[in-house]
Amino acid sequence: MKKLIILLFFVCLSKLTDAQQDAQASMYFFNPLSYNPAYAGTRESFNITAVHRSQWLGWAGAPTTQFLSIHAPIARKKIGLGGNVSYDRIGSRTGFSAVFDFAYHLYLNNKGLKLSMGGSAGLFSNQASFSDLKANDVTDVNYQSSYSSMTSNFGAGLYLHSKNGYLGLSSPRLLDRSLDKNNGNSFSQKHYYAAAGYVFKMNSVIDLKPSLLYKYTKNGPFALDVNLSAHFYKRFWIGGMFRFNESVGFNCAYTFNDVCQLGYSFDFPYNGLRLNNWGSHELLICFDLKTKNHAFVSPRYF
Repeated sequence: MKKLIILLFFVCLSKLTDAQQDAQASMYFFNPLSYNPAYAGTRESFNITAVHRSQWLGWAGAPTTQFLSIHAPIARKKIGLGGNVSYDRIGSRTGFSAVFDFAYHLYLNNKGLKLSMGGSAGLFSNQASFSDLKANDVTDVNYQSSYSSMTSNFGAGLYLHSKNGYLGLSSPRLLDRSLDKNNGNSFSQKHYYAAAGYVFKMNSVIDLKPSLLYKYTKNGPFALDVNLSAHFYKRFWIGGMFRFNESVGFNCAYTFNDVCQLGYSFDFPYNGLRLNNWGSHELLICFDLKTKNHAFVSPRYF
C-alpha cells in the first residue's frame, strides 16, 4: 500500500497537463465525497461534512463556495449511500449541484484492506445575470442578458483504503455538457482526480500524514495539491499545504470526543494573483455519528 502511494506521487509530478474547472478546496482530504463517489460509507458512520470557502478575500466578485456531504454504510457495511450538494459563486455567475452517491465495499484481506467502487448521478445548474455588473454602456445587449441551464451528469470512482492509507481515482463528471444553451460556447469538461495519503506513526504522541490531490482535464494547467499534517494525541491536527503554480498555506483541526471535528485553512497565492487580496479561507465542521453498540475503536485518519 505504501509503495503504491509513493509511486502515484511521482507519477503525478511527472505530468505536464492538468486542470481545475471545478470549485477547489484546500481541505480536500476531509471531504473526498465531493470528487469521489467510492468514498461513500467508508467512515463506517453516519457522516455529515460542511465546508465554506472564501477565495481571494478582498476582491469584488471573488469565488465563494459551500459544500455539504452526507453518507453512511448499510448492508453490514458492504454498501455506502450518500449525497452531496455544492453552491459556487464567481462574480455574476453561480453554479449549483446535487449528486447522489453509491459505493460497494470489497474486503481484500483480513487486515482491513478494502476496495470501494462507486458511482454517482446528479443535476448541475449554471446561471448568470450580467445586469448586476457595472457597465459604461447600459444599452449593451450582453449587459441586459442572462441565462440559466440545468444538465444531468454521471461519475465513477475507485477507492483503495486501509486504516493507515488510501489511493483514489475518480471522475465526478464523465460527460461534456454545455453550460450556456444560448450559444453553446461554454462547456463543462471531463475532470479526473487522483488522490493518495498515508499515516506514519512516529510515536505515541505524533503521527505524520502526507497527502496529495491531482486534478486533470484536457488542455488545462498543472493542478496538484500537496499537504503534510502532524497529528498530536489523535486530537489536534496542523499541517502545511502547497498548490503548484498557485499558493501556499496551512490548515488545522480539532476532534471533540470522536464525534465532531472543526477545521480551518488559509492559503495565499504566490503567483500574479497575490496582489490586493487577503488570501483564501476555509471553515469545516464534520460529524461522525454512531450508535453505542458500534463505538469508535480507533481515530479516523480518512
